[in-house]
Amino acid sequence: MSTGTTFSAAGDIQGEERSALIDLLYRLGDDDLMIGHRNSEWTGLAPILEADIAFSSMAQDEIGRALSYYRMLHALGEPDPDTIAFTRAAAAYRCASLASLDRSDWAFSTVRQYFYDVATTRRLALMADSSYTPLSQFVRKVGGEQKYHMMHSRMWVVRLGKGTDESRLLMQQAVEKAYPHALGMFEATEWDAVIAGSGIGPCEADVEASWVEEVAEHLSASGLAVPTNVEPTYGGRCGRHPEELGCLLEEMQKVYKLEPSAPW
Repeated sequence: MSTGTTFSAAGDIQGEERSALIDLLYRLGDDDLMIGHRNSEWTGLAPILEADIAFSSMAQDEIGRALSYYRMLHALGEPDPDTIAFTRAAAAYRCASLASLDRSDWAFSTVRQYFYDVATTRRLALMADSSYTPLSQFVRKVGGEQKYHMMHSRMWVVRLGKGTDESRLLMQQAVEKAYPHALGMFEATEWDAVIAGSGIGPCEADVEASWVEEVAEHLSASGLAVPTNVEPTYGGRCGRHPEELGCLLEEMQKVYKLEPSAPW
């Protein structure tokens, strides 16, 4: 992915490369913030204590990553992280629909997390040599924690896919529901060519191709089938979201909006 050009700090990147980087960081941050919030909803409710702790920990990691992406945006002249997270209307968010859908049942949350973890793992690996130094340094730092997210979600897919007839059925239904939304994670924006051409990040088609291959292999090994003839659920990257996002934001932003100027 390297192009030989390096942008060492926010002041070094200008023009269309700067706009492309801002686009990418909003997508990365919004995805992590929303799925982190959804995962936090399992705290105290997961089927076993181990899973409860794991989902809570993953939610903390994901929200922490969102904060880091938002801080990078702030360095590029965008609003501060709290303003980015808690004051935008739904149409201003750039998250894929997979991240904002309701928690639903354990099978759906397991499949969603697995799909998300594969995409995140692949994307982080491809951004490790990003031409934007703050981004490359950050993704190398969080690669270790993401490895454990991946191990956890892969294990649960196998555990339920090869469990009982009921668990396999519920997992297959979850796969069918989540797969179109998962493909929406790779919706290209107008900045895709600039992001890839400048070495800031990967081409979305490349991430999708590696994701499809890995997911197909693991689902098959877990006794689950890959959906066929799937139409991707696009729209999130340009501000078109399912109704669930509006409900999530209403809950997530409520306390902040009571007194935006209060120190927390």
